[in-house]
Amino acid sequence: MNTSQSETIEQVYNQSFAGYQSGINWRDIFYQSAIVLSGGALIFLIILLKSKTSVEFQVEPYFFSYAIFVTTFLLSRIITSMFYKSSLKTLVAENSSGQAQLDDYEPKVAFVIPCKNEEQDIGDSVIQCYKIKYPKDKIEVIVVNDGSTDRTMLILRELQKYYPTLTVIDWPENQGKRWGMAAGFQVSDAEIIIQLDSDSSLDPDSFQELIAPFKNPEISAVCAHGIPKNADKNILTKMQTAYYFMSFRILKAAESTFNTVFCCSGCCSAYRKSDVMPVIYSWLGESFLGLPVTWGDDRALTSHLLKAGKKTVYTSDAIAYTIVPERWKILLRQQLRWKKSWIINSIFTSRFITKKQPFVAFFYYLPLVIISFLTPIMTFRALIFIPFTKGTLPLYHIAGVLLITAIMVIYYKYLDAKNKYWPYLFLWSLVNLFVLSFVIVWAAVRIQDRGWGTR
Repeated sequence: MNTSQSETIEQVYNQSFAGYQSGINWRDIFYQSAIVLSGGALIFLIILLKSKTSVEFQVEPYFFSYAIFVTTFLLSRIITSMFYKSSLKTLVAENSSGQAQLDDYEPKVAFVIPCKNEEQDIGDSVIQCYKIKYPKDKIEVIVVNDGSTDRTMLILRELQKYYPTLTVIDWPENQGKRWGMAAGFQVSDAEIIIQLDSDSSLDPDSFQELIAPFKNPEISAVCAHGIPKNADKNILTKMQTAYYFMSFRILKAAESTFNTVFCCSGCCSAYRKSDVMPVIYSWLGESFLGLPVTWGDDRALTSHLLKAGKKTVYTSDAIAYTIVPERWKILLRQQLRWKKSWIINSIFTSRFITKKQPFVAFFYYLPLVIISFLTPIMTFRALIFIPFTKGTLPLYHIAGVLLITAIMVIYYKYLDAKNKYWPYLFLWSLVNLFVLSFVIVWAAVRIQDRGWGTR
Protein backbone atom coordinates (compact mmCIF):
# COMPACT_ATOMS: atom_id res chain seq x y z
CA MET A 1 0.00 0.00 0.00
CA ASN A 2 1.50 3.36 -0.98
CA THR A 3 1.36 6.58 1.05
CA SER A 4 -1.51 8.16 -0.89
CA GLN A 5 -3.67 5.05 -0.45
CA SER A 6 -2.89 4.98 3.26
CA GLU A 7 -3.88 8.64 3.59
CA THR A 8 -7.13 8.02 1.72
CA ILE A 9 -8.09 5.21 4.06
CA GLU A 10 -7.25 7.39 7.03
CA GLN A 11 -9.45 10.21 5.67
CA VAL A 12 -12.37 7.86 5.06
CA TYR A 13 -12.01 6.48 8.56
CA ASN A 14 -11.89 9.93 10.15
CA GLN A 15 -14.91 11.14 8.17
CA SER A 16 -16.92 8.02 8.94
CA PHE A 17 -16.51 8.41 12.67
CA ALA A 18 -16.30 12.20 12.87
CA GLY A 19 -19.72 12.47 14.48
CA TYR A 20 -19.09 9.85 17.13
CA GLN A 21 -15.99 11.05 18.92
CA SER A 22 -17.71 12.17 22.13
CA GLY A 23 -15.61 10.59 24.84
CA ILE A 24 -14.82 7.41 22.85
CA ASN A 25 -11.56 6.76 21.06
CA TRP A 26 -13.01 5.09 17.97
CA ARG A 27 -9.61 4.94 16.34
CA ASP A 28 -8.35 2.59 19.06
CA ILE A 29 -11.53 0.54 18.88
CA PHE A 30 -11.17 0.30 15.10
CA TYR A 31 -7.59 -0.95 15.24
CA GLN A 32 -8.15 -3.22 18.25
CA SER A 33 -11.10 -4.83 16.51
CA ALA A 34 -8.96 -5.33 13.41
CA ILE A 35 -6.33 -7.04 15.56
CA VAL A 36 -8.89 -9.35 17.16
CA LEU A 37 -10.42 -10.24 13.79
CA SER A 38 -6.96 -10.85 12.33
CA GLY A 39 -6.13 -13.06 15.27
CA GLY A 40 -9.36 -14.99 14.85
CA ALA A 41 -8.69 -15.51 11.16
CA LEU A 42 -5.16 -16.69 11.88
CA ILE A 43 -6.27 -19.09 14.60
CA PHE A 44 -7.93 -21.41 12.12
CA LEU A 45 -4.83 -21.47 9.92
CA ILE A 46 -2.56 -22.00 12.92
CA ILE A 47 -4.61 -24.93 14.14
CA LEU A 48 -4.53 -26.51 10.70
CA LEU A 49 -0.79 -26.04 10.35
CA LYS A 50 0.10 -27.31 13.81
CA SER A 51 -2.31 -30.25 13.59
CA LYS A 52 -0.60 -31.35 10.36
CA THR A 53 2.22 -32.61 12.55
CA SER A 54 -0.24 -35.33 13.64
CA VAL A 55 -1.25 -38.05 11.25
CA GLU A 56 -4.98 -37.67 11.92
CA PHE A 57 -7.03 -35.91 14.59
CA GLN A 58 -8.78 -39.21 15.37
CA VAL A 59 -5.42 -40.87 16.01
CA GLU A 60 -3.78 -38.09 18.05
CA PRO A 61 -6.51 -35.76 19.35
CA TYR A 62 -4.38 -34.54 22.26
CA PHE A 63 -1.91 -32.79 19.97
CA PHE A 64 -4.69 -31.10 18.03
CA SER A 65 -6.33 -30.03 21.31
CA TYR A 66 -3.01 -28.65 22.57
CA ALA A 67 -2.69 -26.49 19.44
CA ILE A 68 -6.18 -25.04 19.99
CA PHE A 69 -5.52 -24.55 23.70
CA VAL A 70 -2.23 -22.64 23.30
CA THR A 71 -3.42 -20.48 20.42
CA THR A 72 -6.67 -19.37 22.03
CA PHE A 73 -4.89 -18.77 25.35
CA LEU A 74 -2.32 -16.43 23.80
CA LEU A 75 -4.98 -14.57 21.85
CA SER A 76 -7.00 -14.14 25.04
CA ARG A 77 -3.98 -12.50 26.68
CA ILE A 78 -3.71 -9.99 23.85
CA ILE A 79 -7.41 -9.16 24.09
CA THR A 80 -7.24 -8.85 27.88
CA SER A 81 -4.21 -6.55 27.71
CA MET A 82 -6.26 -4.11 25.61
CA PHE A 83 -8.29 -3.25 28.73
CA TYR A 84 -5.40 -2.85 31.15
CA LYS A 85 -5.12 0.96 31.01
CA SER A 86 -8.83 1.57 31.57
CA SER A 87 -8.76 -1.02 34.36
CA LEU A 88 -5.82 0.69 36.07
CA LYS A 89 -7.39 4.12 35.70
CA THR A 90 -10.62 2.90 37.28
CA LEU A 91 -8.79 1.15 40.10
CA VAL A 92 -6.72 4.21 40.98
CA ALA A 93 -9.88 6.32 41.10
CA GLU A 94 -11.62 3.85 43.43
CA ASN A 95 -11.51 4.24 47.21
CA SER A 96 -9.50 7.45 46.94
CA SER A 97 -12.21 9.95 47.83
CA GLY A 98 -11.02 12.46 50.37
CA GLN A 99 -7.36 11.84 49.57
CA ALA A 100 -5.02 14.30 47.95
CA GLN A 101 -5.31 14.81 44.23
CA LEU A 102 -2.93 12.87 42.02
CA ASP A 103 -0.55 15.78 41.51
CA ASP A 104 -0.30 16.27 45.28
CA TYR A 105 0.14 12.61 46.21
CA GLU A 106 3.79 12.47 47.23
CA PRO A 107 4.48 9.90 49.96
CA LYS A 108 8.01 9.35 51.19
CA VAL A 109 9.79 6.81 49.00
CA ALA A 110 12.89 4.70 49.46
CA PHE A 111 15.02 3.00 46.81
CA VAL A 112 16.46 -0.28 48.04
CA ILE A 113 19.33 -1.68 45.97
CA PRO A 114 20.91 -4.98 47.07
CA CYS A 115 24.19 -5.62 45.26
CA LYS A 116 27.17 -7.91 45.08
CA ASN A 117 30.22 -7.22 42.88
CA GLU A 118 28.49 -4.55 40.77
CA GLU A 119 31.32 -2.03 40.44
CA GLN A 120 30.43 -1.35 36.79
CA ASP A 121 26.76 -0.45 37.31
CA ILE A 122 26.09 0.48 40.94
CA GLY A 123 27.30 4.06 40.58
CA ASP A 124 24.92 4.91 37.76
CA SER A 125 22.00 3.19 39.52
CA VAL A 126 22.48 5.31 42.64
CA ILE A 127 22.98 8.57 40.74
CA GLN A 128 19.82 8.02 38.70
CA CYS A 129 17.80 7.61 41.91
CA TYR A 130 18.71 11.15 42.92
CA LYS A 131 17.75 12.52 39.50
CA ILE A 132 14.07 11.62 39.71
CA LYS A 133 11.57 14.47 39.60
CA TYR A 134 10.28 14.24 43.16
CA PRO A 135 10.70 16.30 46.36
CA LYS A 136 14.26 15.68 47.50
CA ASP A 137 13.27 15.59 51.17
CA LYS A 138 11.00 12.63 50.43
CA ILE A 139 13.65 10.46 48.73
CA GLU A 140 15.74 7.87 50.54
CA VAL A 141 18.34 5.62 48.89
CA ILE A 142 19.52 2.46 50.66
CA VAL A 143 22.20 0.22 49.16
CA VAL A 144 22.95 -3.17 50.70
CA ASN A 145 26.49 -4.29 49.87
CA ASP A 146 26.04 -8.04 50.13
CA GLY A 147 29.60 -9.29 50.60
CA SER A 148 31.18 -7.73 47.51
CA THR A 149 34.80 -8.64 46.80
CA ASP A 150 35.42 -6.03 44.09
CA ARG A 151 35.41 -2.19 44.22
CA THR A 152 31.66 -1.90 44.89
CA MET A 153 32.05 -0.72 48.48
CA LEU A 154 34.76 1.80 47.54
CA ILE A 155 32.44 3.32 44.92
CA LEU A 156 29.59 3.53 47.44
CA ARG A 157 31.81 5.37 49.95
CA GLU A 158 32.75 7.88 47.27
CA LEU A 159 29.09 8.37 46.39
CA GLN A 160 28.29 9.13 50.02
CA LYS A 161 30.57 12.18 49.79
CA TYR A 162 28.28 13.63 47.11
CA TYR A 163 25.00 12.25 48.52
CA PRO A 164 25.12 12.50 52.34
CA THR A 165 21.62 10.97 52.60
CA LEU A 166 22.77 7.76 50.89
CA THR A 167 22.54 4.88 53.37
CA VAL A 168 24.94 1.96 52.85
CA ILE A 169 24.50 -1.34 54.70
CA ASP A 170 27.77 -3.24 54.43
CA TRP A 171 27.69 -6.99 54.97
CA PRO A 172 31.15 -8.62 55.00
CA GLU A 173 29.62 -11.99 54.03
CA ASN A 174 27.01 -12.69 51.37
CA GLN A 175 23.51 -13.31 52.77
CA GLY A 176 21.50 -13.31 49.55
CA LYS A 177 19.41 -10.80 47.62
CA ARG A 178 16.21 -11.66 49.48
CA TRP A 179 17.75 -10.70 52.81
CA GLY A 180 19.17 -7.53 51.27
CA MET A 181 15.70 -6.54 50.08
CA ALA A 182 14.27 -7.30 53.52
CA ALA A 183 16.90 -5.15 55.21
CA GLY A 184 15.73 -2.18 53.16
CA PHE A 185 12.11 -2.72 54.19
CA GLN A 186 13.09 -2.98 57.83
CA VAL A 187 15.38 0.06 58.16
CA SER A 188 13.40 2.53 56.05
CA ASP A 189 10.54 4.62 57.38
CA ALA A 190 9.25 5.38 53.86
CA GLU A 191 5.68 4.54 52.91
CA ILE A 192 6.64 3.21 49.47
CA ILE A 193 9.70 1.01 48.91
CA ILE A 194 11.12 0.74 45.38
CA GLN A 195 13.13 -2.43 44.91
CA LEU A 196 15.74 -1.82 42.23
CA ASP A 197 18.26 -4.20 40.71
CA SER A 198 21.84 -3.01 41.00
CA ASP A 199 22.15 -2.71 37.21
CA SER A 200 18.81 -0.92 36.75
CA SER A 201 17.58 2.66 36.86
CA LEU A 202 14.33 4.59 36.53
CA ASP A 203 13.47 7.20 33.96
CA PRO A 204 13.39 10.41 36.07
CA ASP A 205 10.45 11.89 34.16
CA SER A 206 8.18 8.89 34.63
CA PHE A 207 8.77 8.22 38.31
CA GLN A 208 5.48 9.76 39.43
CA GLU A 209 3.65 7.20 37.29
CA LEU A 210 5.13 4.42 39.43
CA ILE A 211 3.84 6.05 42.62
CA ALA A 212 0.44 7.25 41.39
CA PRO A 213 -1.41 3.89 41.64
CA PHE A 214 -0.73 3.74 45.39
CA LYS A 215 -3.33 6.46 45.80
CA ASN A 216 -5.71 3.53 46.05
CA PRO A 217 -4.93 1.89 49.43
CA GLU A 218 -5.88 -1.54 48.05
CA ILE A 219 -2.86 -1.57 45.72
CA SER A 220 0.17 -3.18 47.34
CA ALA A 221 2.66 -3.41 44.48
CA VAL A 222 3.29 -1.71 41.15
CA CYS A 223 5.53 -3.13 38.42
CA ALA A 224 7.35 -0.72 36.10
CA HIS A 225 7.91 -1.31 32.38
CA GLY A 226 11.36 -2.77 31.79
CA ILE A 227 13.54 -1.79 28.82
CA PRO A 228 17.09 -3.13 28.26
CA LYS A 229 19.81 -0.47 28.42
CA ASN A 230 22.08 -2.53 26.19
CA ALA A 231 19.43 -3.30 23.57
CA ASP A 232 21.71 -2.65 20.57
CA LYS A 233 24.74 -4.57 21.82
CA ASN A 234 24.16 -7.63 19.62
CA ILE A 235 21.45 -9.82 18.12
CA LEU A 236 20.90 -11.57 21.46
CA THR A 237 20.14 -8.33 23.30
CA LYS A 238 17.87 -7.20 20.46
CA MET A 239 15.86 -10.41 20.75
CA GLN A 240 15.53 -9.93 24.49
CA THR A 241 14.42 -6.34 23.97
CA ALA A 242 11.58 -7.54 21.75
CA TYR A 243 10.69 -10.22 24.29
CA TYR A 244 10.74 -7.69 27.16
CA PHE A 245 8.25 -5.47 25.35
CA MET A 246 5.91 -8.39 24.76
CA SER A 247 6.37 -9.75 28.27
CA PHE A 248 5.60 -6.44 29.98
CA ARG A 249 3.20 -4.63 27.65
CA ILE A 250 1.14 -7.67 26.65
CA LEU A 251 1.55 -10.42 29.24
CA LYS A 252 1.88 -8.36 32.43
CA ALA A 253 -0.68 -5.89 31.13
CA ALA A 254 -3.15 -8.75 30.75
CA GLU A 255 -2.54 -9.80 34.36
CA SER A 256 -2.87 -6.20 35.51
CA THR A 257 -6.36 -6.01 33.99
CA PHE A 258 -7.38 -8.39 36.80
CA ASN A 259 -5.23 -6.50 39.38
CA THR A 260 -3.22 -9.71 39.71
CA VAL A 261 0.29 -9.34 38.33
CA PHE A 262 1.96 -12.61 39.32
CA CYS A 263 5.52 -11.30 39.23
CA CYS A 264 6.37 -7.69 39.95
CA SER A 265 9.71 -7.61 38.16
CA GLY A 266 12.89 -7.43 40.16
CA CYS A 267 14.43 -4.84 37.85
CA CYS A 268 12.04 -2.22 39.27
CA SER A 269 8.87 -2.58 41.32
CA ALA A 270 7.36 -0.50 44.11
CA TYR A 271 5.70 -1.85 47.26
CA ARG A 272 3.55 -0.46 50.04
CA LYS A 273 5.68 -1.16 53.13
CA SER A 274 2.71 -1.62 55.47
CA ASP A 275 1.46 -4.48 53.28
CA VAL A 276 4.83 -6.19 52.94
CA MET A 277 5.85 -6.26 56.61
CA PRO A 278 3.12 -8.74 57.69
CA VAL A 279 4.34 -11.28 55.10
CA ILE A 280 8.07 -10.54 55.13
CA TYR A 281 9.13 -13.37 57.45
CA SER A 282 7.12 -16.05 55.64
CA TRP A 283 8.69 -14.77 52.41
CA LEU A 284 12.19 -14.85 53.93
CA GLY A 285 11.63 -18.32 55.31
CA GLU A 286 10.40 -19.83 52.05
CA SER A 287 11.77 -23.32 51.43
CA PHE A 288 11.30 -26.18 48.99
CA LEU A 289 12.07 -29.84 49.66
CA GLY A 290 13.81 -28.88 52.88
CA LEU A 291 16.14 -26.24 51.43
CA PRO A 292 15.78 -22.43 51.42
CA VAL A 293 14.78 -20.84 48.11
CA THR A 294 17.56 -18.47 47.06
CA TRP A 295 16.13 -17.11 43.79
CA GLY A 296 12.80 -15.84 42.50
CA ASP A 297 12.59 -13.21 45.23
CA ASP A 298 10.42 -10.89 43.13
CA ARG A 299 7.94 -13.58 42.07
CA ALA A 300 7.78 -15.00 45.59
CA LEU A 301 7.15 -11.63 47.26
CA THR A 302 4.38 -10.88 44.77
CA SER A 303 2.77 -14.25 45.49
CA HIS A 304 2.82 -13.66 49.25
CA LEU A 305 1.01 -10.36 48.72
CA LEU A 306 -1.58 -12.03 46.48
CA LYS A 307 -2.08 -14.74 49.08
CA ALA A 308 -2.81 -11.99 51.60
CA GLY A 309 -5.55 -10.73 49.27
CA LYS A 310 -3.68 -7.66 47.99
CA LYS A 311 -3.81 -6.12 44.51
CA THR A 312 -0.74 -5.95 42.27
CA VAL A 313 -0.63 -3.95 39.03
CA TYR A 314 1.63 -2.95 36.15
CA THR A 315 2.06 0.43 34.51
CA SER A 316 3.64 0.99 31.11
CA ASP A 317 4.06 4.69 31.90
CA ALA A 318 6.82 4.14 34.47
CA ILE A 319 10.00 3.23 32.60
CA ALA A 320 12.89 1.26 34.10
CA TYR A 321 16.13 0.47 32.30
CA THR A 322 18.07 -2.72 32.98
CA ILE A 323 20.93 -4.81 31.62
CA VAL A 324 20.17 -8.07 29.83
CA PRO A 325 22.66 -10.91 29.18
CA GLU A 326 24.94 -10.31 26.21
CA ARG A 327 26.22 -13.88 25.92
CA TRP A 328 24.33 -17.13 25.39
CA LYS A 329 25.94 -18.87 28.35
CA ILE A 330 24.83 -16.15 30.74
CA LEU A 331 21.34 -16.08 29.23
CA LEU A 332 20.95 -19.83 29.77
CA ARG A 333 22.06 -19.46 33.40
CA GLN A 334 19.51 -16.71 33.90
CA GLN A 335 16.75 -18.73 32.25
CA LEU A 336 17.61 -21.77 34.37
CA ARG A 337 17.30 -19.65 37.51
CA TRP A 338 14.00 -18.16 36.34
CA LYS A 339 12.56 -21.58 35.46
CA LYS A 340 13.48 -22.98 38.87
CA SER A 341 11.69 -20.05 40.44
CA TRP A 342 8.68 -20.60 38.20
CA ILE A 343 8.39 -24.30 39.11
CA ILE A 344 8.49 -23.68 42.85
CA ASN A 345 6.29 -20.61 42.74
CA SER A 346 3.66 -22.24 40.52
CA ILE A 347 3.21 -24.93 43.17
CA PHE A 348 2.98 -22.32 45.94
CA THR A 349 0.58 -20.04 44.07
CA SER A 350 -1.67 -22.86 42.88
CA ARG A 351 -2.45 -23.68 46.50
CA PHE A 352 -4.27 -20.40 47.16
CA ILE A 353 -5.13 -18.70 43.88
CA THR A 354 -8.26 -20.81 43.26
CA LYS A 355 -9.74 -19.48 46.51
CA LYS A 356 -8.50 -15.88 46.26
CA GLN A 357 -9.12 -15.33 42.53
CA PRO A 358 -11.17 -18.25 41.11
CA PHE A 359 -11.83 -16.63 37.72
CA VAL A 360 -8.18 -15.68 37.19
CA ALA A 361 -7.10 -19.09 38.48
CA PHE A 362 -9.20 -21.25 36.17
CA PHE A 363 -9.19 -19.09 33.05
CA TYR A 364 -5.67 -17.66 33.26
CA TYR A 365 -3.19 -18.94 35.82
CA LEU A 366 -3.79 -22.68 35.82
CA PRO A 367 -3.91 -22.81 31.99
CA LEU A 368 -0.56 -21.00 32.02
CA VAL A 369 0.89 -23.60 34.39
CA ILE A 370 -0.44 -26.44 32.24
CA ILE A 371 1.01 -24.92 29.06
CA SER A 372 4.39 -24.34 30.73
CA PHE A 373 4.77 -28.00 31.65
CA LEU A 374 3.20 -29.43 28.48
CA THR A 375 5.24 -27.32 26.05
CA PRO A 376 8.57 -29.21 26.34
CA ILE A 377 6.74 -32.52 25.91
CA MET A 378 4.83 -31.39 22.82
CA THR A 379 7.90 -29.64 21.43
CA PHE A 380 10.02 -32.78 21.83
CA ARG A 381 7.34 -34.78 20.08
CA ALA A 382 7.03 -32.33 17.18
CA LEU A 383 10.74 -31.62 16.67
CA ILE A 384 12.32 -34.96 17.50
CA PHE A 385 9.93 -37.88 17.96
CA ILE A 386 7.77 -37.39 14.83
CA PRO A 387 10.72 -36.67 12.46
CA PHE A 388 12.61 -39.78 13.64
CA THR A 389 9.65 -42.16 13.77
CA LYS A 390 7.62 -40.97 10.78
CA GLY A 391 10.24 -39.20 8.67
CA THR A 392 8.19 -35.98 8.65
CA LEU A 393 9.90 -32.62 9.08
CA PRO A 394 8.28 -30.32 11.69
CA LEU A 395 7.67 -27.53 9.18
CA TYR A 396 3.98 -27.15 10.00
CA HIS A 397 4.68 -26.93 13.72
CA ILE A 398 7.34 -24.26 13.18
CA ALA A 399 5.01 -22.35 10.86
CA GLY A 400 2.32 -22.48 13.54
CA VAL A 401 4.68 -21.01 16.12
CA LEU A 402 5.64 -18.19 13.76
CA LEU A 403 1.98 -17.44 13.03
CA ILE A 404 1.24 -17.19 16.75
CA THR A 405 4.17 -14.79 16.99
CA ALA A 406 2.72 -12.83 14.06
CA ILE A 407 -0.43 -12.19 16.08
CA MET A 408 1.75 -10.82 18.90
CA VAL A 409 3.71 -8.68 16.43
CA ILE A 410 0.52 -7.15 14.99
CA TYR A 411 -0.46 -5.90 18.43
CA TYR A 412 3.18 -5.04 19.23
CA LYS A 413 3.27 -2.68 16.22
CA TYR A 414 -0.08 -1.19 17.16
CA LEU A 415 1.17 -0.38 20.67
CA ASP A 416 4.46 1.14 19.54
CA ALA A 417 4.73 1.78 15.82
CA LYS A 418 8.21 3.32 16.18
CA ASN A 419 9.67 0.36 18.06
CA LYS A 420 12.35 -1.13 15.80
CA TYR A 421 12.84 -4.44 17.61
CA TRP A 422 9.63 -6.22 16.60
CA PRO A 423 11.26 -8.41 13.88
CA TYR A 424 13.47 -9.95 16.56
CA LEU A 425 10.39 -11.38 18.27
CA PHE A 426 10.27 -13.99 15.48
CA LEU A 427 13.89 -14.94 16.20
CA TRP A 428 13.18 -15.11 19.92
CA SER A 429 10.23 -17.43 19.25
CA LEU A 430 12.51 -19.79 17.33
CA VAL A 431 15.14 -19.70 20.09
CA ASN A 432 12.40 -20.40 22.61
CA LEU A 433 11.08 -23.27 20.47
CA PHE A 434 14.39 -25.03 19.87
CA VAL A 435 16.25 -24.22 23.10
CA LEU A 436 14.50 -22.38 25.92
CA SER A 437 11.34 -24.50 25.96
CA PHE A 438 13.49 -27.39 27.24
CA VAL A 439 15.19 -25.38 30.02
CA ILE A 440 12.28 -26.06 32.38
CA VAL A 441 13.10 -29.78 32.20
CA TRP A 442 16.71 -29.13 33.17
CA ALA A 443 15.48 -26.76 35.90
CA ALA A 444 13.33 -29.55 37.35
CA VAL A 445 16.31 -31.91 37.32
CA ARG A 446 18.52 -29.29 39.02
CA ILE A 447 15.83 -27.95 41.35
CA GLN A 448 17.83 -28.78 44.51
CA ASP A 449 20.87 -26.86 43.28
CA ARG A 450 20.46 -23.50 45.01
CA GLY A 451 23.36 -21.87 43.16
CA TRP A 452 22.63 -18.37 41.91
CA GLY A 453 24.24 -18.47 38.45
CA THR A 454 25.22 -14.80 38.27
CA ARG A 455 25.86 -12.80 35.12
